[in-house]
Amino acid sequence: MAGNLSEEDEEITGINVTPLVDVMLVLLIIFMVTASYIVHRSIAVKLPTAATGELQQSTKNLAFVIDSSSNLYLDGKKISYFDLGVYIKNISNEMEDKSTKLQALISADESAPHGSVVKLIDFVRKNGINEFAINVESATGK
Repeated sequence: MAGNLSEEDEEITGINVTPLVDVMLVLLIIFMVTASYIVHRSIAVKLPTAATGELQQSTKNLAFVIDSSSNLYLDGKKISYFDLGVYIKNISNEMEDKSTKLQALISADESAPHGSVVKLIDFVRKNGINEFAINVESATGK
């Protein structure tokens, strides 16, 4: 029978690791390819710290960034104030759930001029976004 050990059969003393290595290499390649899709490009800004910052979850956020040179970015892409007005109107019209409010989440480099932040807040309020949050790093997080 095939299941019986005879005196001539040898015991298995080694493990063939070639299939294991092949599987691990395939998994490594899959991980490397998918990792490139996970990484987000970001704009380097140094956020100021505040101990009382919070984020509300019931709103749709538009992520604004003002860098140290007062350049304005929306979701990582540089944008002008003219294009921003058109974008806000389009997204307001496309929102199906009218109970969800638009909120501007503003991240400004601590060396950005105060006037740039005020200009952005004024602009988004004129375009119908009355709720905004200033993104800061927590003072306890350091």
